[in-house]
Amino acid sequence: MALRSEPTARQLRLATELRRLRDAAGLTAREAATLLGVTAPVVSQIESGIAGVSEKRLRRLASHYACTDGEFIDALAVMAADRTRGWWEEYRGLLPTSFLDLSELEHHARFLRHVAILYVPGLLQTEDYTRAVFSDRITELTEDEIDLRVRHRMRRQQEIAVPYEAVVHEAALRIRVGDRATSSAQLGRLLELSESGHVTLRVIPFDLDGFGLATSTMTYVSGPVPKLDTVVRDAPHGTVFIDAEAQLSAFRRLFHKVEAVSLEPERSRDFIHRLSKEL
Repeated sequence: MALRSEPTARQLRLATELRRLRDAAGLTAREAATLLGVTAPVVSQIESGIAGVSEKRLRRLASHYACTDGEFIDALAVMAADRTRGWWEEYRGLLPTSFLDLSELEHHARFLRHVAILYVPGLLQTEDYTRAVFSDRITELTEDEIDLRVRHRMRRQQEIAVPYEAVVHEAALRIRVGDRATSSAQLGRLLELSESGHVTLRVIPFDLDGFGLATSTMTYVSGPVPKLDTVVRDAPHGTVFIDAEAQLSAFRRLFHKVEAVSLEPERSRDFIHRLSKEL
């Protein structure tokens, strides 16, 4: 099997989980290779994501590692056998890899959760709002580069059909992105989407207590089993994908606490409607 030059986030996650299983079993890469009947470099390549692993070999490894979580192993086996070349591949080499990795994660998600502070969540943005965000935040982008990012985001929106819950702070609703017409249309779009079957929208007004629990944007992407969930956060050096179980547990608790201090969906719609009238 040819080695990969640029593993995707999904391929790297599979590799990470196999390495974690080996570490939990107290085995070295050389010992795992002996049990599998391959060389140590092959195990290293599998655990770095640059080489794939067959379902048969994956299940043999899980057996050697004494992993008894059948649902988890089945999910890893599906990942190992996956040869999907999704719609996002047409953007490979044109957009940052993190854009494609996020699209791939969303494609395989069971549900999505998002906390937004300064901007309306990307999956809920109008095209004009998206264009204004990219133009304002990354001033060195050319028009062609902005067009690519806008098209990619609009396609992401079209592909999402799983339950999506967004908690949006009032700041994100009030900050004017683009001109007045763009901001007004964006609020209208939020009201429209809040009535759709798969979107749950909640608002945190300025005057509610408890918002200090969340200080930045985050996206929680559910995997096929909780162990394979992922948190996506923006950082100064780029997008960060978080998958350590202790961190995932912390972010689950954080989201539920933020959700608890937000307005119920109906009151959130009323709140957005009042803001739209102010514009």
